[in-house]
Amino acid sequence: MFERLKAMLIKEFIQTFRDPRMRVVLFVLPMIQTVIFGYAVNMDVRNITTAVIDRDNTQQSREFLSVLSASGHFLLTARPDNEQQAIRLLDSGAVRVAIIINHGLSNKLGRGETASIQALLDGADSNTAGIILGYLSRLTESQNIRLLNEKASRSGTVPPASGAKLESRAWFNPDLASPPFYVPAVIANILYIITMLLSAMAIVREKEIGTIEQVIVTPIRKYEFILGKTLPFVLIGYANVFLISLVGWLVFRVPVRGSICLLILATGLFLMSSLGTGLFISTISQTQQQAKMSAFFIIFIAMLLSGFAFPIDNMPLSVQWFTLINPVRWFMEIIRGLYLKGVGLQILWKQFLMLAAIGAAVLGVAVVRFRKNVG
Repeated sequence: MFERLKAMLIKEFIQTFRDPRMRVVLFVLPMIQTVIFGYAVNMDVRNITTAVIDRDNTQQSREFLSVLSASGHFLLTARPDNEQQAIRLLDSGAVRVAIIINHGLSNKLGRGETASIQALLDGADSNTAGIILGYLSRLTESQNIRLLNEKASRSGTVPPASGAKLESRAWFNPDLASPPFYVPAVIANILYIITMLLSAMAIVREKEIGTIEQVIVTPIRKYEFILGKTLPFVLIGYANVFLISLVGWLVFRVPVRGSICLLILATGLFLMSSLGTGLFISTISQTQQQAKMSAFFIIFIAMLLSGFAFPIDNMPLSVQWFTLINPVRWFMEIIRGLYLKGVGLQILWKQFLMLAAIGAAVLGVAVVRFRKNVG
């Protein structure tokens, strides 16, 4: 048995790495994709291009604009003369927000009245617009408190009570940066794509060129054939996890805070699902093109419903139920828990259990289907 399996593994490795370009695709491109994803997939909103119309042109208005500029979020890039010019800048995408300070700001503040500052936002991207609005609200509130304290100090009165003050602290990701959240998820996505495509394409390639019958008629058993076809991709999958983790640590300073052993176990359970799905695709496809199209259809849905970019809790209830059979979702939760929180099996036992159940079911159905097709 071991000699036959060894021969099968050697054959698969030779066939996989015979083309030098394939080595680049399997090991170099995932690292490049990790760097690209880490920098490109970023929900942080910085350097917000801002147009300003300051009709008041007083010390108070200039101080407010100085606070905006000093915050590090806003870039004051345009000074239009009127609202029409500001709207044209928003329409063209030259600015993301236009701040309009009307006459009388300083006088109203001096009398203790409420003064209004208008903000026109580009609402095409509602998420970014909401973040910008939050920045403006916090900066305005901070400026209000400062002005009230200054006025009270000049008049010799007691500053007005400011009420409860919220002091927040972010656990696991103190800087609220995007890379620590997205880099671990890239491991799940790349691992799913590569291993599923490899397992699906490898077997279909044998069927397409007519060599699978030659292998079947040899003394090799069917389970040995399946192991020989999938084990190389398991090793490639683990190699990719190691390389991507190394890039995440060196480039983005995202270490594995949890147990390495749990990461290895979770990867093995996840590979059962990805390789099982690829094996199943190979049983329903006659050509590599069919296998590739089927794989990408499944990959797109799995990634979309994994919580990679969109919270599952925000999805309709029926879709949330559908995500329960998505292995990428559970592996995503495990890997983020290990990378960001450093939690263990006492927290992630449910995710491990679901991943094992889905992997066993998918791989079992694929193996039964494969045996039925070839024999």
